[in-house]
Amino acid sequence: MSNEATKPLSAAEAVVGLTSPVYTVGPITRTDIVKYAGAGGDFNPIHHDEAWAVSIGLPSIFSMGLFQGGLSSRLASDWIGLKNLTSFGTRFRSQVWPGEVLKIQGELTEVESGPEGTAVKAKITVTNEDGTDVKIQAWATGVLPR
Repeated sequence: MSNEATKPLSAAEAVVGLTSPVYTVGPITRTDIVKYAGAGGDFNPIHHDEAWAVSIGLPSIFSMGLFQGGLSSRLASDWIGLKNLTSFGTRFRSQVWPGEVLKIQGELTEVESGPEGTAVKAKITVTNEDGTDVKIQAWATGVLPR
């Protein structure tokens, strides 16, 4: 993953519309997909058996949505801070094919100062390299310490 954040966002920096660093991942390889299958235990042949995937009408194997979900959670934990996160969720939107480069970026959509710290809500989007195909839409909430 490139362009990794070095420290979590501070409460003083948090404003609606602030964007995270852009993470770039890829090109995604078949090996990446198979390694994730092993780690996650998802051995559905659509993720590793090219001949089978093509036989059912797909152009190729494709990555598991949870792989991209994991990439988006990495941005959330780096940007908001793992110890500051209070919730995280994803919605799968589009398949990721071998050879694709992914771009991951977050944007603060809500910021509210309170007695426990600054509550933030962010949307995180995983797209193809040129941004025309949304692969994952994620959201994260957290409380940034004062």
